[in-house]
Amino acid sequence: MTTLPPTTRSRLQKIPLATVVWEGDRRPLGGMASHLDGVNNADEECIIWVDGSEGAVRAMDVVAENMGIEAVVRTLLRAIESPHHPAQPNRPQKIVVRDREIQFFLRGVLQGLEINIEYSPQLPLIDRLFEGFAAIDDEQPNPLPALYEAAIKNVAEKIWDNAPWELLADSDILQVELKNCEIERVYICIMGMMSAEYGVLLYRSLDSLQQFRTAALGENKSAAELEKAFLAQDCWFLNYEEAPEELLDEVSIEPFFGSLHPFEGMRHFLDEAETKIVYATLESLFRFCSRNRSALTQDPIEAISKSYRITLPASTEDKQIISTKISTLPQLATELLSMGQSDRHETMTQEVDIPIQEDLIPDGSLVSLVSIPRELVKQLKHQPKTYCQSAKVSSKASELPTIFIQTTRPKANHLISRIKNAGGLKAVCFNPGHDPFSGEVYDLGMLQTEDDELYVFAEYSQDVVQQAKALEKWHQRCKKTQGYCGLIIAMGATGVNRGNPKVKDMLALFEVKSINGTDLGMGILQLMPNFDF
Repeated sequence: MTTLPPTTRSRLQKIPLATVVWEGDRRPLGGMASHLDGVNNADEECIIWVDGSEGAVRAMDVVAENMGIEAVVRTLLRAIESPHHPAQPNRPQKIVVRDREIQFFLRGVLQGLEINIEYSPQLPLIDRLFEGFAAIDDEQPNPLPALYEAAIKNVAEKIWDNAPWELLADSDILQVELKNCEIERVYICIMGMMSAEYGVLLYRSLDSLQQFRTAALGENKSAAELEKAFLAQDCWFLNYEEAPEELLDEVSIEPFFGSLHPFEGMRHFLDEAETKIVYATLESLFRFCSRNRSALTQDPIEAISKSYRITLPASTEDKQIISTKISTLPQLATELLSMGQSDRHETMTQEVDIPIQEDLIPDGSLVSLVSIPRELVKQLKHQPKTYCQSAKVSSKASELPTIFIQTTRPKANHLISRIKNAGGLKAVCFNPGHDPFSGEVYDLGMLQTEDDELYVFAEYSQDVVQQAKALEKWHQRCKKTQGYCGLIIAMGATGVNRGNPKVKDMLALFEVKSINGTDLGMGILQLMPNFDF
């Protein structure tokens, strides 16, 4: 179909005709992808309409490269009827495009709207826009100096293989003294023993480390307060990115480096002076953990101090050597641990009596905490047989943390019906619990329906490393999505797709927020026996 419906054409004819010229085009995103919110795929294409008289973008869409030419028309109609603020609705007197196919297609579609469609091999406004983005990309600094890039990535890989987080908790701070460097002392904090995020923080001052620790352990902190505390840190960092497990048979790890400072925020590159310090510190850390492994497995870790001579990468035969001294800090570790234990003890004394039900999730269901790509979310929303409860997810994250519940088709449909009959899903909630008989401390995963009923869907023991890490990873993912998460109910628990449901098996998607029990006025939940006589 190459013409507009009569009703649409009539509606557009009522919009004022302005004596302006618009440029329109469709071209690959390329480097522009990194400057657009929520866009990660440079292979996608950009459809853009620009008002030449004002030099303003009236409408823009990012589409898959195999999307039909009709998408160009959809973006154009939006530019006419509901352009980006502050532009007002109007029809252009003339449109200029650089694609003959688009020109001829629009001539057929826009009949009766008094719009001339012309061809030009150059579109000055749009060309300058894309050239500007290309120039910005050219100006971006390299994440690491070329002289150090191979060496520092190599030591990061050695640290990953050595896994210091198996030995050191985040309270086991190491002090590193460096000679002939801009900074004489840094403090190492290892991440990974109690979380699923692995990495190394190199604090430039002890005060910054202690201040962040105090802020992070404080009670009733909002997400904004935690973010403020995070950005107030004064440190360099090494983190590891993990490729999605479903795409690779083996896990692929990529190290990345950066800096945090109250005045700079987060920066994802290091200059040569910084890289020199970070490299020498990480190399010292690797040697220290490799050669003192047995001593670091002790609890508590005793005072240990070792000195090393670190050879820096060099472009000539003149090699630079930095002398370092790395030491454990038992007294500081005790102080940091007491901070956490004090907060925990105060919280453990809270008890509430809130009835929580356990009859929602069908017996034999598989429950897992995962993260799904946004593309799958969009696919499910367009799949007719999948029931969707959508939320206005404002996050720009590429993935959505999701609870997967897989059961049989009849049980899945019954579960979906119960949630719908309760008014829908209101929230996902996690809250600590305590079994006074066994002494076990765990986290209860609960679903809250719109009628304010709470239903347990899983228990995560804090004493089981895999479960504790899974839950920690969930919370980290939810921070990236501003608390938004999903619940997917799937069938196929007794078939060949057990544990690995396909898109066709997913019968419902609920988008909600993940909250803490404190948001509902909970404290530590006590497991109490229920005797029926």
